[in-house]
Amino acid sequence: MKDTPKHQGLRNQLAIVLKAKGIVDENVLNAVRKIPRHLFIDSSFESHAYQDKAFPIAAEQTISMPYTVAFQSQTLAIVSGEKILEIGTGSGYQTAVLLELKAEVYTIERQRELFKKTSLFLPKLGYKPKKFIFGDGYIGLKEKAPFDKIIVTAGAPYVPNPLLAQLKIGGKLLIPVGDKTQIMTLFTRKSAKEFEKEELGDFAFVPMLEEKN
Repeated sequence: MKDTPKHQGLRNQLAIVLKAKGIVDENVLNAVRKIPRHLFIDSSFESHAYQDKAFPIAAEQTISMPYTVAFQSQTLAIVSGEKILEIGTGSGYQTAVLLELKAEVYTIERQRELFKKTSLFLPKLGYKPKKFIFGDGYIGLKEKAPFDKIIVTAGAPYVPNPLLAQLKIGGKLLIPVGDKTQIMTLFTRKSAKEFEKEELGDFAFVPMLEEKN
């Protein structure tokens, strides 16, 4: 697992690209500059790892575009020590960004192949979430609720009620909602029953899979 000065230079260039696209949170940009994204994808794509593109990973899933990861991270305005639930561990790249932002991360992955791979891989790079969970993201993680922030990294056809219920008052859920393309949607919990909803534009994600009995 090599990380060279050339890779570092490419990451610095990627951060410049993301800044030009509107990513201004310096903590997020620093995470992009630091995390060796080329190690999170198939070696055949390594030469393209620092382009602002999505790539296929195991189990017919993708690693999101760096812009998407940075946009979600910036939108959630993560504060050091916040308790975050991530739905869709995937390659673990977004998880690593959350950990670089000094969040306390609980991450759920539905695909067993990815869960096994990423839960072994991330700690080797020094990224250690509070917990890796193999399970259904639609039901969240009730036993660790409430969360400061919840981030969903796959397209959801609807907003799962358990995720809204697991937010603390003032907490935020960021979720791409829709079928073929998704609208990035931010929910802020105002009270026990009241949520503020904000739509933040169109994105494209792989679908969020539900547990099938």
